[in-house]
Amino acid sequence: MINYILTILLIFSISPLLVGVIKSFKMWLLYKKPVSPFQPYIDFAKLFHKEVIYSKESSIISRMAPFFVLSPIIIVIFLLPPIFKGSFYISFMDAFTITGLLSLSTFFLMLLGLDSASSFGGIGSSREAFISALVEPAMVLTLFSISLIAQNIGLSKVVLNLNDNFPTQFSASFILAGISFFILLIAENGRIPVDNPETHLELTMVHEAMILDTTGANLALIEIAGALKFGIFASLFVSLFLPFGVNLCWCLAVVVFILKLLALSLFVGWIELNTAKFRLFKVPNLLGIAMVFSFLSLIIYYIVGA
Repeated sequence: MINYILTILLIFSISPLLVGVIKSFKMWLLYKKPVSPFQPYIDFAKLFHKEVIYSKESSIISRMAPFFVLSPIIIVIFLLPPIFKGSFYISFMDAFTITGLLSLSTFFLMLLGLDSASSFGGIGSSREAFISALVEPAMVLTLFSISLIAQNIGLSKVVLNLNDNFPTQFSASFILAGISFFILLIAENGRIPVDNPETHLELTMVHEAMILDTTGANLALIEIAGALKFGIFASLFVSLFLPFGVNLCWCLAVVVFILKLLALSLFVGWIELNTAKFRLFKVPNLLGIAMVFSFLSLIIYYIVGA
């Protein structure tokens, strides 16, 4: 149980670092002086010391929504697969559980954007609903596909099964599911080409539009939830689709896990730097690819057996 608690604390502590690494790496590739990878921690501390201001048109939703946005994210972290063998894990974490909890967090974020009575907040909430409606079915299919490949519906057991006996006969289905999940990682975390987390242009922003009227500690909670959400997706990706290192001793397994997270963050930063942001009505084309790949993964598994 001690190992389980330490694993949870590791995810909590490293998630903001991953976001900072992406930004620092992008600035380094652009030959700019990079900010510190630890800048998100400094930003959170500053926001907690700033005044919280509410719109005159807002209701109690604006006061409660930041906590409801963060709460499902925290619950998901407690349900993540183990990062080394022998660690405690919760077995009932499946595709529907994780998708439902993440969708609940997104729902309260959309409510927050609508409650401020700002036109930008409403635009951001409608865009987020549009994207989420395309992401969630693909996510369920992708996680369900990898569960079938590993012969277990619980994601924690899936990770252990993939490490103990990787099913090489289903490599095609595995690769398709991995590509689909990576696209969903980009989309759900508002990264380029789906959204730009660093812009405040009214015509393009999605996530930033919903929190434009949020300040102080409330904004800190939203930003922490965003960083933890990226950590969740990154952890799931490296655990499910880079299935190695779990069988090592716990100290080496943790080091390998952190290195995989950092490598994934650098790859996301490289993708963002070499990709232009899509127009909003081009986003369904990208998410359609994720949907098709997840569906093909299931079809190939059942029909071709590859």
